[in-house]
Amino acid sequence: MSCATTNPMIDPHGRTIRYLRISVTDRCDLRCRYCMSEKMTFLPRSALLSLEEIAIIAERFIARGVTKIRLSGGEPLVRRDVGELVRRLGRLVGSGLDELTMTTNGTRLAEHASEMVDAGIRRVNVSLDSLDPDTFRFITRHGDVTQVIAGIRAARDAGLRVKINAVALKGLNEHQLAPMLRWCVEEGLDLSLIETMPLGAIDEDRTDRFLPLTSVFDALSAEFPIVRDSHRTGGPARYWRVEGTDTRLGLISPLTANFCDGCNRVRLTTEGKLYLCLGHDDQVDLKAALRDGGLGALDEAIDIGLGRKPARHDFRIEAGSAPAVARHMSVTGG
Repeated sequence: MSCATTNPMIDPHGRTIRYLRISVTDRCDLRCRYCMSEKMTFLPRSALLSLEEIAIIAERFIARGVTKIRLSGGEPLVRRDVGELVRRLGRLVGSGLDELTMTTNGTRLAEHASEMVDAGIRRVNVSLDSLDPDTFRFITRHGDVTQVIAGIRAARDAGLRVKINAVALKGLNEHQLAPMLRWCVEEGLDLSLIETMPLGAIDEDRTDRFLPLTSVFDALSAEFPIVRDSHRTGGPARYWRVEGTDTRLGLISPLTANFCDGCNRVRLTTEGKLYLCLGHDDQVDLKAALRDGGLGALDEAIDIGLGRKPARHDFRIEAGSAPAVARHMSVTGG
């Protein structure tokens, strides 16, 4: 495939799309309370894009100017043969694609870390909301934190740069975030903190768990020497660094510090829907376009989608309010 950019993607608000997030599956081997209901109904396998179709769509986005791809889920490593997709896209790093990354819950990371490095991935995000075994098990409903920590260390030792993603949850992990940052410094990891987002119906009221990162940052600043860092990954995080260390602290604040003005991202779901914004329902069906009309129809569908990209999301967390969108995070991809 040529690395020359054709027909670059610019949305109605003048933002150039450079970043594609791909959900390879809506399935997950954990059931985090802020993300899923305990009893989930997943898509039938017949509804999913094949790995070949995901690769074709991803390659088309690269041809049109996308320089970063993140694979996610659900949990991407539960999909059989996902390594084939990673290897195919990894071959394009340096030939149109600057970076291929993955977000994972870490449960299967020890098994796959070396394979991912060999395939071209250099950085992974691992979702980890608590180091305390009981808190972790409660949040995930049945997870084993020692398994995730083993995966994180295996990834680091294999040569992957690891960033921990932790959702700040009032009454659950707010007093564990400082120990989490201290642990990341000791382990040589980065840490991004995330405000809970109103996506999909869950079994709890998110209002009770919402913890603004403004207060979290104030508390961490009183305990750690935190300085501003100019690092950017193309995502929504604003970065600081623990002075005297290599550990970066990222804050993703969709409610207290809107970041939409610089949004360069679109998301492809595992069933082939292209969502232009995490907080809106507008989408186009790329699976149907590709199957019915090939690359020409795929380009047309992408252009239609770009025309629908909103200026910003409309996240609100208020007592008794409905989620911003009905779909769960696992459907759209992290």
